[in-house]
Amino acid sequence: MKRRDFIYLSGIGIGASMLQSVPGFGRDISMEEALIPIDPALKKRLADVALNAARSKGATYADVRIGRYLNQVVATREKRVQGIANTESYGVGIRVLANGSWGFAATNIVTLDEIAKTAQKAVAVAKANSKIQGTSVQLAPQKGYGEVSWKTPIVKNAFEVPVGEKIDLLMASNAAAMAGGASFVNSAIFAVNEQKYFASTDGSYIDQDIHRIFPNFTVTKIDKASGKFFTRKSLSAPMGMGYEYMEPRAASKVSGIVTRYKDRYDILEDIKAATVETEQKFKAKSVEPGKYDLVLDPSNLFLTIHESVGHPTELDRVLGYEANYAGTSFLTLDKWESKKFNFGSKLVNITGDKTEQGSLGAVGFDDEGVKCKRWDIIKDGTLVNYQATRDQAHIIGLEESQGCSYAQGWNDVQFQRMPNVSLQPGKAKLSVDDMIKDVEKGIYIIGDGSYSIDQQRYNFQFGGQTFYEISNGKITGMLNDVAYQSNTQEFWNSCTAICDESDYRLGGTFNDGKGQPSQSSAVSHGSSTSRFNGVNVINTARKI
Repeated sequence: MKRRDFIYLSGIGIGASMLQSVPGFGRDISMEEALIPIDPALKKRLADVALNAARSKGATYADVRIGRYLNQVVATREKRVQGIANTESYGVGIRVLANGSWGFAATNIVTLDEIAKTAQKAVAVAKANSKIQGTSVQLAPQKGYGEVSWKTPIVKNAFEVPVGEKIDLLMASNAAAMAGGASFVNSAIFAVNEQKYFASTDGSYIDQDIHRIFPNFTVTKIDKASGKFFTRKSLSAPMGMGYEYMEPRAASKVSGIVTRYKDRYDILEDIKAATVETEQKFKAKSVEPGKYDLVLDPSNLFLTIHESVGHPTELDRVLGYEANYAGTSFLTLDKWESKKFNFGSKLVNITGDKTEQGSLGAVGFDDEGVKCKRWDIIKDGTLVNYQATRDQAHIIGLEESQGCSYAQGWNDVQFQRMPNVSLQPGKAKLSVDDMIKDVEKGIYIIGDGSYSIDQQRYNFQFGGQTFYEISNGKITGMLNDVAYQSNTQEFWNSCTAICDESDYRLGGTFNDGKGQPSQSSAVSHGSSTSRFNGVNVINTARKI
């Protein structure tokens, strides 16, 4: 599976059988069974068995995660249903510190005896690791919270909505695309419910109920005479919400172009616009390479934030401990220690935040029992912080973890994962139309496309879904074959304007890969529409 996003799978018409390879998917389950909760008192009893067994074998610290992961997908193509899957993965993961080293073990046999044995196995692993580990693990202090709970503030549980209702919505969307002349169309709705219970020897018993949803489609039109084809993906964002996200609400428009879906998504409106825009691409002119001022919609900019800011500020990459999927980072400790490394222009303020409502990364507590918060990563264009977990905090002089620990499932060990990393909106009132009025030669880019970035997260190239030429302050027509190239520092220093809070939106990925063995996580990136001056644009269709 491609590393970034479920949309690629849906783009080729996934079936239920393919979903079994997606992280987090387990045994098939009926919706009636899925909606039966697990008694928190039982989870506490199971957790205490694990903690006591670990301590009895010499663990100086232990935590246990009892996880139940529910996944549903409804996938369609043109006039038929491609696949429906409801799955559950349920088990227990136990992590311990013994002799200064980590140990981990997991089981899907959720009984008192098996959990005790698994805890003992985790301690044995830690003691074996300590024989070859040079430096003892140093944990940031963490108070226990006692018995607490947190739940995604949803209005409508997606798992309670009948599958037939979802099929009807997707088939109506497909029909609208086909009526508009689409050659092919596929659409899908993904829903995730993570029921996570965390307990530790610090004294926390944390019960969390986390919900996410991702509707999406891809429209394709083919010109049979020439053999050319064009596509447009949905402008939906995966969200940390319930099925209320699917309630129709009018999108915002810029010069008549559908651009904006914020806290609600109208798939029918979007697919109709996508079908028209796909047809327009046949008549659009190919871009002339050169320097342009770029006006980047949040549906495009989120991916650039993810790759050029999110990954390089992960502390394990900075330290060289992690290089899978994305390499290490050019943002080495000396740049942070200088307290004056110029990452971007003075307008650029980027935060880490696992509390933002509606975001994919929103939780009350991370997978180490740390209460989540918001902090500055880039302040007024200067690098001021990274992303850290409990055993990393001391490296950058933090007195506590930033709450960046996450595991994709109960049988995976938790490690440092990206929080929501977002560009803060501009302080002065500024609309997208007003921003465009000041552009003499530019391109307005909507939606994410293909991308490439080097192993230090520095030199990059990004595409998009739709591109519009801006000339003398007006949108003059659609363009094709556009990609922009830059390096991270040059790009963020070219940021000259950011729209205000009223334009702020979340984008994100349902499935971001990291680690070895690989794990997947969901993360959002917010921004308002932003302008970047003098960025190099290439023509992707021309041979060099």
